[in-house]
Amino acid sequence: MSGARLLISSRNYSSWSLRGFLLCRLSGLPFTVITASHEEPAVKAELLQRSPTIRLPTLLMGDITVWDTLAIAEHLNETHPKARMLPEEPAARAHCRSISGEMHSGFAALRSSLPLNVRARRAGFNLWSGPRADIALIQQIWEGCLERWGGPWLFGARPSIADAMYAPVASRFLTYDVKLAPPAAGYRDHILAWPDMAEWMAEAEREPEAIEELEVEF
Repeated sequence: MSGARLLISSRNYSSWSLRGFLLCRLSGLPFTVITASHEEPAVKAELLQRSPTIRLPTLLMGDITVWDTLAIAEHLNETHPKARMLPEEPAARAHCRSISGEMHSGFAALRSSLPLNVRARRAGFNLWSGPRADIALIQQIWEGCLERWGGPWLFGARPSIADAMYAPVASRFLTYDVKLAPPAAGYRDHILAWPDMAEWMAEAEREPEAIEELEVEF
């Protein structure tokens, strides 16, 4: 469907928009990206809320409208089965869905303390106990997958929905100078080098708008 459109709120600040973009790329769907203005009160509120339960990103495919990143992931997996967005092995598929859902609904301390800001670099950032616990759990999830399925992606030789879901975390770790042990550090670098991820980050650098509340040194 060459007329598909992905509506996003921001490349620099929106982790959910990034996930939607990576999921669309992962599926092979031809699509265009449309960015809503930060000046729109609803868009700004969603960015400041940093919640998974928002209406952006939204994928428009003909008369089909899908929002929420997990819904977008499942829809694209159904409509583009050749992309193999979920692992084929039943145990791996179940695990992929589980950790993707965990990313979608959890890690509140990480979200609130380390908001996505692709352009920023906070060297020596002071981490509180809440985000430290989330970071430790994410590192455990990554290491468990890499050990069990061999890497370089979480479920082996090809990227999956889970990699798209955790990709913004890799950017957060870069922004806030989060120190990781191997193999989690290697996975973070692998995600940051993902061509689709690198393209998004380059576009975020060129995004003109800034939201003052999300640029505060805290």
